[in-house]
Amino acid sequence: MSSIFTEITQLTEKDCFFIVERHKSEFTYPLHRHKEFELNFIEHGAGVRRIVGDSVEEIGDYELVLVGSEGLEHVWEQGNCKSKDIREITIQFSHDILSENMLSKGQFTTIRQMLTKAEHGLSFPTSAIMKVYSALDTLAKEPEPFVQFLKVLYILYQLSLSNDAKMLASSSFSHASRNQESRRVQKVKQYINDHYSEPLNLTELADMVGMSPVAFSRFFRIRTNRTLSEYIADIRLGFAARLLVDTTKNISEICYECGFNNLSNFNRTFKAKRGSTPREFREMYKKHKVKV
Repeated sequence: MSSIFTEITQLTEKDCFFIVERHKSEFTYPLHRHKEFELNFIEHGAGVRRIVGDSVEEIGDYELVLVGSEGLEHVWEQGNCKSKDIREITIQFSHDILSENMLSKGQFTTIRQMLTKAEHGLSFPTSAIMKVYSALDTLAKEPEPFVQFLKVLYILYQLSLSNDAKMLASSSFSHASRNQESRRVQKVKQYINDHYSEPLNLTELADMVGMSPVAFSRFFRIRTNRTLSEYIADIRLGFAARLLVDTTKNISEICYECGFNNLSNFNRTFKAKRGSTPREFREMYKKHKVKV
């Protein structure tokens, strides 16, 4: 398989962030990854297709996404967008823009939590976008660097208050950490992560954390907003998507290697959750990869 393009951003050691505003009629930048955080705003982009890890979606008129994992592939492509004046504002900043000591302070709690979730890629709802729109609108033209810095902090803080931001890539695809979760949830998730290719039993998982199956099922759903079976399927699909991207294994091999018991069920579940068949997903990634 060809490689994912690794972007060398224009950030230097002297920069807190890099900001650029563009007006364009099409998206041409390839599928890529980089070590910096990236907050990407798109206006008048209805129909553009966004790929973040194994999440593939068509965006609306307004789009705001925060990507914060070094290995998380992402791209915006033309898709069904017909607009001739797409506005894009990109803010890139390094992981040390705020020190660990500062992020540990109470005033930065919500920002710290948001930056952790951004390992999956975070998509913000229109309500959150509108709260920061005026700051974003003038950001690139702000003449005072310090005021620009304060505006970026304000934007991050306001976005961190949104309860409706959606995590995009699955944890098994993005290799996101689980440090913010309860110990019981972490223990079960780690077991699933290590044994996703094997049959997984509710009773055995409940026994691991000293709970009855009924109590554990309810506990897991409250803590994760997903049923156990939904979570297991998502983990298996994430690993499957990673194998589709990174290997040349055939789809049948990947199906059974990731714990699905038959190919038709794998294809059906993949399409329902990812919006494309495994074959279409692989072809889409191959189209965006660059030769090295």
